Amino acid sequence: MTTHADDLTQRIGAPVELAGVAVRRPSKVREGIDPALITTDATALLKRGDIDIAIEVIGGIEPARTLITTAFEQGISVVSANKALLAQDGAALHAAAEAGGRDLYYEAAVAGAIPLVRPMRESLAGDKINRVMGIVNGTTNFILDKMDSTGAGYQEALDEATALGYAEADPTADVEGYDAAAKAAILAGIAFHTRVRLDDVYREGMTEVSAADFASAKRMGCTIKLLAILERAADGESVTARVHPAMIPLSHPLASVREAYNAVFVEAEAAGRLMFYGPGAGGAPTASAVLGDLVAVARNKLAEATGPGESAYTQLPVSPMGDVVTRYHISLDVADKPGVLAQVATTFAEHGVSIDTVRQQGKDGEASLVVVTHRAPDAALSGTVEALRKLDTVRGVASIMRVEGE
Repeated sequence: MTTHADDLTQRIGAPVELAGVAVRRPSKVREGIDPALITTDATALLKRGDIDIAIEVIGGIEPARTLITTAFEQGISVVSANKALLAQDGAALHAAAEAGGRDLYYEAAVAGAIPLVRPMRESLAGDKINRVMGIVNGTTNFILDKMDSTGAGYQEALDEATALGYAEADPTADVEGYDAAAKAAILAGIAFHTRVRLDDVYREGMTEVSAADFASAKRMGCTIKLLAILERAADGESVTARVHPAMIPLSHPLASVREAYNAVFVEAEAAGRLMFYGPGAGGAPTASAVLGDLVAVARNKLAEATGPGESAYTQLPVSPMGDVVTRYHISLDVADKPGVLAQVATTFAEHGVSIDTVRQQGKDGEASLVVVTHRAPDAALSGTVEALRKLDTVRGVASIMRVEGE
């Protein structure tokens, strides 16, 4: 902000000045920042009386939540990158912003530098969004891309991501889908004008994805991505929000998203299909999104106006994962003897799941059976898998993966 002060002044229409920086470790050297601006007392900084806009990049729930609400109480607008807090308490934060007559902007909370939140909140405000499907975590996309392109196993690809700085020392939030689920909750709320909290999002991590899964995907002309999928029901009366690994055809635009990049595919009634693509994480991309929000909020301040707040007028319920209808790829370890395929097919039929294709390979009394289904409810598939596990001829369910984007 200090580096581009003159440009920001021209874009905003008035000078913007850095008034203070609250940190945990004041002894750390911060190039370009006047040490006199550094403080460890964020609350006192907010209550000084001369602050117009606060930028929160702390992360986590507390003290970020208390500091943001304090800012609104002091008449200060907020720019945040805190996806976890917004996914958990977005409604309360929006209410506090509205009560204080101030802005809450958070472009950096989802998909880094990619302009996504504001286009969905503003550019598509007159349209009806029916589906959002995207890669919203760069770490997991890097890992899966390496597994796909090099044949590496999950741990090997994770080690490379860690060495290159794409994965944290503890990658749980990324690889178990928590990060993507928080972003999915935020996007679902914007897309469907309803409140979707983190607890409403079905979440499944990618730690069980194997090289064998990628081999099967390639035979189907697919690859594997960790996807956030948000859908409006056909009758328009409910929505679903989920995060999980899925096979997608190589012809789908998301299949070509490589390395640590993010991409989000939006389907709207009038606009049709739109794809937003770019770097989804890192200091520079996050800074770009934060500064974009800063300019917008500062312009609102000069105009004595506020931007769009929460839109939750539809109050649509979030349906459980069992109601989701999609295709499935199931890999079974079975006994290599006559009648096994018939037994398995009967089990699928008994649970109302139609089989599309079957591939069987056998050797020395053991076999693998790969079944790809037609579209079926997730609850029906779960019931099928439970029944398959009880069959004497099925030695194990090696893999279950949804097939999307067809």
